[in-house]
Formats: sequence, C-alpha cells, structure tokens
Amino acid sequence: MTTTEAPLTSGDDAAPVGGGAAAACHGETAAPAGPHGYSKQKDQHLKRLRRIEGQIRGLQRMVEEDVYCIDILTQVSASTKALQSFALQLLQEHLRHCVAQAAVKGGDEIDAKVAEASAAIARLLRT
Repeated sequence: MTTTEAPLTSGDDAAPVGGGAAAACHGETAAPAGPHGYSKQKDQHLKRLRRIEGQIRGLQRMVEEDVYCIDILTQVSASTKALQSFALQLLQEHLRHCVAQAAVKGGDEIDAKVAEASAAIARLLRT
C-alpha cells in the first residue's frame, strides 16, 4: 500500500500525541529538551508510523468499498501487529536509554523509571 506524508494526529477518542508524563523520558510533565531513547532512529520510526497510517487508511477504503469482512479483519490483524511491533521497539529503546540512565543515577529515580516501564508493559498487555 502506498502512504502519504501527512503527519500523524490524534483523534478525539485517541490518546494525546506526544507530551505528558508517560512520554517524558526524564520524568517531567512535558517532553524534555534532551534526546529520547528513540531519537537516534526517529526517521525510521516516522517512516514506520506512516506505513501503519497507510494501512489504517486502507482499512477505511476497504469499508467504503464494501470489501468482504474477513478480508478487512485480516488487514486489521496486520495493522494491529504492526503497531504492537512498533510499541515493543519503542519500549526496548526506553529501557536501554531512559531506564539505564536512571539506573546510573540510582536512588528513587530508578524505582520511578522501573514503575513507569512496568505500567507501560501492563498497558501493552491489555491490548
């Protein structure tokens, strides 16, 4: 499928895009100015997200064109797996960068980062 270069945005029923305590690598309530764990591969991540966005747009087209329901479900499964794979890679980068930095600092910061990562893993498992 082809994709567009349109930026990703959140819908009214979606989680906010960027920012927030969960997105902040260093524990602030807004995204810190420093690099995140994913910063080195930002371009690859954006490319991957655009590909996933294209898959979702393809789902919309399939529904508009009254495609057979099993074919749509197959595409939903592929899109879900693509998002899960992206999430796991992002989590791995968070552990390697943000949690590892907190481990070096020690103290309460490592406990907070481990709790934050555990909560993120729990959210991923609920999906």
